[in-house]
Amino acid sequence: MKKIIAFSGLVVLLVFSCKAWANEDPPSAEQQIEAAVTPLPESMQQEAKVLGYNDELELITLREGENDMICLADDPGDDRFHVACYFEKLEPFMKRGRELRREGKSGDEIEEIRRSEIEAGDLPMPEQPMALYQLTGEKDGYEYSTSTLRKANPLYVIYVPYATRESTGMKTSPFGEGKPWLMDPGEPWAHIMVSPGTPLGEESETE
Repeated sequence: MKKIIAFSGLVVLLVFSCKAWANEDPPSAEQQIEAAVTPLPESMQQEAKVLGYNDELELITLREGENDMICLADDPGDDRFHVACYFEKLEPFMKRGRELRREGKSGDEIEEIRRSEIEAGDLPMPEQPMALYQLTGEKDGYEYSTSTLRKANPLYVIYVPYATRESTGMKTSPFGEGKPWLMDPGEPWAHIMVSPGTPLGEESETE
């Protein structure tokens, strides 16, 4: 998919590949949890639910949550570091994307299937605003042995289903770092994108 699925693919449409950990075990559950909650404000981290990987590289619940956020650990089959946290009512939408990607569906196919299921009422997609936080960087952008973020780019998203330029007054294309814009206007997954452009982490602070 060219738009939201490309974005959601960065976030939650996981490719269940073992290439990154072919010769070693994935990080421990505790290490994955520490990394997965990193995008969230500190006050929200300890109570978020966390999804991550067991020794068979299956996506499982590593920790149950006590607030309304779900965090996704770094995909062991990816060649980058990427973690994301999103509002719990987005989970049906995100989970369905992961299922379809695992079935080998293309981005465009995933978009069409999810749209038809949402329109049919088979896939819940609340119309309220919903937040998502993510960090993306090189595979060594996070040091698991010390639970240290070395360098990753933040992205902040607010899902505003079916929002349009006319209903929000927002531009529908990027126009500068840190400036919010509306992606996929009119779609069930329309969302506001805010990309600060400045990496976070210890290495970024020394540049």
